[in-house]
Order: sequence, then structure tokens, then C-alpha cells
Amino acid sequence: MINKQNLWFLTLFSLILILSVYYITMPNDLLTAAKETEIVTNKGSTKETIEESSSLVAMRVSLEEERQNEMDTLQEQLINDAISSEEKNNAYEKLKYLNELQGREEALEAKIKKEYKINCFVKIDNNDANVVCVSPTHDSKLANNIMRLIQAEYKKKMYITVKFQKS
Repeated sequence: MINKQNLWFLTLFSLILILSVYYITMPNDLLTAAKETEIVTNKGSTKETIEESSSLVAMRVSLEEERQNEMDTLQEQLINDAISSEEKNNAYEKLKYLNELQGREEALEAKIKKEYKINCFVKIDNNDANVVCVSPTHDSKLANNIMRLIQAEYKKKMYITVKFQKS
């Protein structure tokens, strides 16, 4: 017969196992400073390098470290025997929220890059969305379109800030 303690152990162990597999298989593109794209033409092969702004990379790395530290703290709470089951449930829900948040941010960055052909960094905190775009022009129409694109992803009202940086 499985008692509550064994059930919690199995649940937390499986959660840790799933998160471990997720982090092992997660792409390492977030930490690279420059991305290269090869374009092969009919006349010959040429290389075109698309370098991401170092400030965007620094923001991504900083956010990733901050979130990783928070996730580590939450995972320690999950395996701590002295913490109540309600606190463990809250820690688990927070972990799920952080993973979902990271996925949304990456999806929004990809959508903006695909739609407007600019590199950007998106950070979401509750109802706030901060977007930093690297663009040679600072266009209010483009900022408004980015705000609409992000707001279309959410049912509730978001407070969206768009900043431009020169490349």
C-alpha cells in the first residue's frame, strides 16, 4: 500500500526527472553571442553573418540566470521534507508558471522576428511586457504594431513597453 509520503516522493521524483530531461534537451541557442546563417546561391556559396546585439544577449543571459536561480530554489523547496504540502504545491505551480512564461517569451520573440524582421528581447512580468528591439529606425508605428501583436496573445490587458536600440 502506498502512503502519502511515498506518493509525494514518487511525484516529486518524477517531476525532477521530467525537468532534468527538459533542461538537458533544451537548445543552447540562448547563450551564444552570434548566430551565423549560410546562404547558398546558384553562383557559389557565400556566408552572411547575422550578429545579434550584445546587449540583447546580455539581457537574455541575465534573465536566464535569474530564472534558473529561482527554479533551483523552488526545486529545493519541493524536495525539502520540512515544508508543508501546500507550500510544495505552490512551488510546483510557480515552476510550471516560469516554464510557461519562458516559452511565451521565446514564442513572442520568434513571432516579432518573423513578422517584422528585427531582433528583439521580450520579458514578461505578470501584466507587464517589456520589449527591446534592435533597429536602425525608431518608428512609433512599428512599436504600435508590436504592442498589438503582443496584446493579441493575451485575453487580459497587458502593459507593454517597446524600446528601440541602435544596432
